[in-house]
Amino acid sequence: MASTYLTKTFGSAGNLTTWTFSGWFKRLSMGNTTILGCAINGENQDLIQFQSDGTLRWWNLESNAYVGQLKTTRVYRDSSAWYHIVFVWDSSNATADNRMRIYVNGIQETVFTTRLNPPLNSTSLFNTADALAIGRAEADIGTYPYFDGSMAHVHFIDGTAYDASAFGETDATTGIWKPKTAPSVTYGTNGFFLKFANSGSMGTDSSGNGNNFTVAAGTLTQTQDTPANVFATMNALDNYYTGGTFTNGNNTVQMTNQPAHYTSTFGVSTGKWYWEGKMSAGNNSAEYNIVGVAPNVTDQSGYAGALGSPNHGVGLRGNGNVWYNDSQPETGWNTWDQGDIVMIALDLDNNKIFWGTNGTWGKSSDPVTGTNGFSISGKEGSKSSGFWFPAGCCREISQTNTFQWNFGNGYFGTTAVASAQSPSDGIGLFEYSVPSGYKALCTKSINAQEYS
Repeated sequence: MASTYLTKTFGSAGNLTTWTFSGWFKRLSMGNTTILGCAINGENQDLIQFQSDGTLRWWNLESNAYVGQLKTTRVYRDSSAWYHIVFVWDSSNATADNRMRIYVNGIQETVFTTRLNPPLNSTSLFNTADALAIGRAEADIGTYPYFDGSMAHVHFIDGTAYDASAFGETDATTGIWKPKTAPSVTYGTNGFFLKFANSGSMGTDSSGNGNNFTVAAGTLTQTQDTPANVFATMNALDNYYTGGTFTNGNNTVQMTNQPAHYTSTFGVSTGKWYWEGKMSAGNNSAEYNIVGVAPNVTDQSGYAGALGSPNHGVGLRGNGNVWYNDSQPETGWNTWDQGDIVMIALDLDNNKIFWGTNGTWGKSSDPVTGTNGFSISGKEGSKSSGFWFPAGCCREISQTNTFQWNFGNGYFGTTAVASAQSPSDGIGLFEYSVPSGYKALCTKSINAQEYS
């Protein structure tokens, strides 16, 4: 949602002293990013944001004076995780500390760097007849940017203060906090439930109220990545040389005139896994681009952080040569360049990696039978975490390239895959046929192996 948002102006105000806002949020950038906003101008605004320091901040400003404000001490910097966050405005509550409440993943936040409790029966701008924005401050007040990330299961409750247990619960098997897909709540007149289930109408209200939102300033992309099944992305926090700019759910990485190396948010130590990558833009320098796996997140020392350097993984260069330990121990794999889709299959049951391009596996290899795969046994290096992470790298300082990754989310950038091929377990969407027995890097597939 980094360049678009949802907006609605209600016909009349709802309950201005009691409401609940609940949603699941996956933040991608670490800058200021707005979750919910209602602003008339710079002097009158209600805003909820992730801050650049990692905290959550929620404030109510009227006539340029703070009526209520919370800023958490705890920080939320995990770009691979979905956070369930509930905001409760309950200004008629006799207990001052309960008039503004925040719950994260089922637990109420009680420690704040900034805490200003609103006076008894204070009114909010949220739930007025002014425009409400999800993913941006509605008024153009200049300093409050779009939400950069993904959202799911967004609820607004007009007139009732609910805690987090109304919208989420703990999974009995994994112990993970998960959404209640059909919570038993009373929405009230201005309440709504955005499932984002209709790709052609992402602002559709499923509460029964018909409070549909309009998508403003662009289009919203529907994603396979949800709180119930999280897919791997590239990790913006593992950005060696700081040469990469991450967008489109952190699955597009642009490298501009300096080297870059990065790994994925998920690592695995067993099983068989498949993903795809595509250099969508560049200056014909695929020889300097490398795709493969790294045995640890970036070692921030010298060139040890670059894919294929000593202690840091194995990759395939665009010239078709394997790059390992700063050398090319194997040649003759498929070459690739701008516009080609590179297929990667990682077999950690037999410690082999396979590369292909545009539907054909290189060196007459077969990931299913294990024929002609490149062995990664003994290549973990001295700083291995015990896990292998999908990784990408551009080693040339003078190149500008954009690389797009699909871990099963079904997109290269904002373009959906054409073929929509799925692994045998039915989870994930890819451009090319997934080898039998291989899975997408996502929590459902990982958990199925872990808890089988």
